[in-house]
Amino acid sequence: MEFNVKKLASDAGVFFSRAMQFTEEKLGQAEKTELDAHFENLLARADCTKNWTEKILRQTEVLLQPNPSARVEEFLYEKLDRKVPSRVTNGELLAQYMTEAANDFGPGTPYGKTLIKVGETQRRLGAAEREFIHSASINFLTPLRNFLEGDWRTISKERRILQNRRLDLDACKARLKKAKAAEAKAACEGDLWSDEVEKAEHELRLTQTEFDRQAEVTRLLLEGISSTHVNHLRCLHEFVESQTNYYAQCYQFMLDLQKQLGSSKGEIFSGTFVGNADSSSPAAAPSPPAVAAATLPAVPTIPVVPTIVGVPNTVAEGVLNPNEVKPPASGTRKARVLYDYEAADSTELALLADEMITVYSLPGMDPDWLIGERGNQKGKVPVTYLELLS
Repeated sequence: MEFNVKKLASDAGVFFSRAMQFTEEKLGQAEKTELDAHFENLLARADCTKNWTEKILRQTEVLLQPNPSARVEEFLYEKLDRKVPSRVTNGELLAQYMTEAANDFGPGTPYGKTLIKVGETQRRLGAAEREFIHSASINFLTPLRNFLEGDWRTISKERRILQNRRLDLDACKARLKKAKAAEAKAACEGDLWSDEVEKAEHELRLTQTEFDRQAEVTRLLLEGISSTHVNHLRCLHEFVESQTNYYAQCYQFMLDLQKQLGSSKGEIFSGTFVGNADSSSPAAAPSPPAVAAATLPAVPTIPVVPTIVGVPNTVAEGVLNPNEVKPPASGTRKARVLYDYEAADSTELALLADEMITVYSLPGMDPDWLIGERGNQKGKVPVTYLELLS
């Protein structure tokens, strides 16, 4: 018990001495041992690394999970060392709603079919997002957290110890200086102050040794920041790679969906409008040749759709032969291709991104499509893949 009391008193004395030294330094009444320029640069570099790592970590978390409530929940699960429950992504939830709506509206209806197609793409987008978040968390966020919660805590601890050793060293220097000044004034009591000077010099040597040892330990840790930068650089490359793969997947999914909707849009609207016209327009009545044909014996024939060169009607558009159409006298335009496009059949023209083609529209064509020409090649092209220039 007596030892503990003495130790407590000793620790209190050391704490008081450090507090006095720190206060006097702030007031400009005491000298402070300055670290060398290289050491100061290492300290500044470490602080800069810590600050920017925290900011990048927090903002990346916001990027991966914009919902603050969900981030707080994940943080609590992590601190409790429990597995974070699986959470449905927004894309997957939208896909679920679209699929359920399609079932209610009728999966065989044009709207229901389109809802199913779009919902499936949203589901694939949601799955890709989940995979990206998982990859980014492991390959990027985890190393940043490990640095802040591991290496940086060790560096901070050793820096605090170094600060205490420096305060002890400067306090010993101040005591030695006072003892020498008192020794010079009291020449008659030289033996007494000589002992005090000798004692202060001994304490100074001990504190100097401890300070030098702690400075070396701290310096080695601070120089390890270079290795941290190398590690974070590798993690950053992995983050960019996973993000690139994610956006490439999303782009491909949307291209596939756009092609599906583009190929079916004309059929859907053509079937809808033609059906309405057949039931309400007098033109839908059987023509004389049709009536005559109905009186003849049934003979298998190949259906022929009449076309007028250069002016295809709505029905003829479905079997458009691009080689048989001619551009109008006026109305051709230049267009730049925005994305690669693969022709679905022989009536379409395959496109390459950034190439220039000539485009024009024909009476009765779907407004989402144009006739495109590249040299001797002709075919239908989707408007959404073009940038009309003139």
